[in-house]
Amino acid sequence: MGDNRIKNIIEALLIVSEKGLSREDLKKAITDSDMKDIEEGICLLKEDYSRSERAFNIAEIAGKYCIVTQPEYMPWISNLYQKDVERLTGPSLETLAIIVYKQPVTRAEVENVRGVNVGGVIKTLLDKDLIKVKGRKEVIGRPLVYGTTEKFLEIFGLKSLEDLPILRDFSEEDLEYGRPQKQVVVEESPRSAEDGPRSMAHSPQTTDDSPQDTNDGPHTEAVESGQKTDTKETYDEAENPE
Repeated sequence: MGDNRIKNIIEALLIVSEKGLSREDLKKAITDSDMKDIEEGICLLKEDYSRSERAFNIAEIAGKYCIVTQPEYMPWISNLYQKDVERLTGPSLETLAIIVYKQPVTRAEVENVRGVNVGGVIKTLLDKDLIKVKGRKEVIGRPLVYGTTEKFLEIFGLKSLEDLPILRDFSEEDLEYGRPQKQVVVEESPRSAEDGPRSMAHSPQTTDDSPQDTNDGPHTEAVESGQKTDTKETYDEAENPE
C-alpha cells in the first residue's frame, strides 16, 4: 500500500473519531500496514497541513492522535460554541499542581506542602475527574494516594506526563502573598494543536475557598489563644474506592 493511500486512510479515520486514535487503534483498522507505515502516514499528514497553512493539524494528546484546530482561530470558534466552562480556583490549581508533580501522593503530603486542609479541594478535583485514587501507601494507616487521570492530559493538551514543564527554583519575590485569587478556565473542547500545559503556579496559602473536610472524622485545628476556629465539613476518603 502506497504512502499516500495510508495517509488518506489515516486522515479519514481521524476525522470520524470522536476521542482520537492511538497507533494501535490505527494499526488495527489498517490491517495490511505496520507501525512504521502508520508513523510515516501521520508525518506526511502533518507536513501537508503545515505546508498548505490549514486551519487544523494533528496533535498527540494522552497517547492518541486527533485533528485539532490552530489556536489563532479560537476567537471565532468560541463565538460559535458558547457554553459554560469548568473553572479551577487558585487553591484547586495549587493542589492539582502538587499532585501532578509529586504523584502518587497522599492527602497528608499535599497538606504538608500547602499548609492547609485540602480535603474539600481534593473532592472537587475527584468530581472533575482530574485526579483519581491510585491505591494506598504502605505505611501505618495505609492512606489513599492520588494521581492524575487521562482527562487531565486531554484538558491540558499533554501527550504524557513527560511533557510537563520542568520545575524551576523560585525566590520569595516570585510568591504573590495577599493578592486576589484568579479563576482559571479549563476548556475541554474544541482542542487546539498548539495547546500546552497551563501554568500551575504554586503559592503558599493560609486558607482555602473550597469546602474543607477531614480524613476519617471531625477534626479540630489547633489554634493559639484568641484565634477563631472554623467549622469544617468532613469527607471520608473511604467513599472513594481503590
